[in-house]
Formats: sequence, structure tokens, C-alpha cells
Amino acid sequence: MAYNRCINVNCLLSTVGYQAFASGHAPPSDLTKIDPEKVHDTPPFDEPGLKQIGDNEYELVMVLQSFGFTPNKVEIPQGATVKFIVTSVDVVHGFEIAGTRVNMMVTPGHVNSMTYKFNEKGEYLILCNEYCGTGHHVMSAQLEVK
Repeated sequence: MAYNRCINVNCLLSTVGYQAFASGHAPPSDLTKIDPEKVHDTPPFDEPGLKQIGDNEYELVMVLQSFGFTPNKVEIPQGATVKFIVTSVDVVHGFEIAGTRVNMMVTPGHVNSMTYKFNEKGEYLILCNEYCGTGHHVMSAQLEVK
């Protein structure tokens, strides 16, 4: 009986893992580390913003700090694939784009990245979903897909 339960659990975990991988879900990376006190002097965070890196491919470098995002307004073309590269200078923040699967915990001293393709035109709210202090409720940015 216990043997059958182990097989069922392994089968379940394998199925869930395969479905997550097939759907493009993956944990964000935070293996790269930087000095949180020198973020503004460390590439690519010394020049945050959107940069085209290929045909309809972009990198968006963002710095999170209490209680805002730099840059706080971004425009990208419809169908663009965007690699988000983010870090924090002060405390743990969240990085979520409402209505998408983009969701990362951003820790000072760590660089997080995640890629997402924007097929739908519209305005997307970027918000901090990790309580970061008394001004947490006003921490947001706008991403517009044209």
C-alpha cells in the first residue's frame, strides 16, 4: 500500500513539473549578486530603461527602491518579448505585472530576471506585491503595449 502511494506521489509531481515547464513557468533567477550600495554605479543598473536587443526583443532594466520603480513608465510594441532584469537597493520588494505570469521577489544584492512576450495591447500595472514599508501601497509603475 505504501509503495503505491509513493508511485502516485512521484507521478503527480512529475506531471505537475512537466506541465509547468511546458507552460513556460520557471523560477526567476537570482544567482547573480551585486553590492546593493553600488547599484546605481553597476552596469546595467547604472542606465536603467528599455533597450532593443533584437528583432522585437528587448531588455528592461529596472531598479526598485522605497517606494518606486526606475523607470516608472515604459512603452513597448505589441508582440515584443521583454527580458526583465531587476534588483533592489534597499529592502525586499515584489515585482508583479498584473494580468501576466511575471512575478518575482526582488532582494537587495541579487539580480532577478524573467522573460515575457506581450501579445495583447493595453496598459499593464507593475506593482510591488511584497510589503516594503509605509509607502508600499503607492509603489507602482506603468507598462504600455502599443
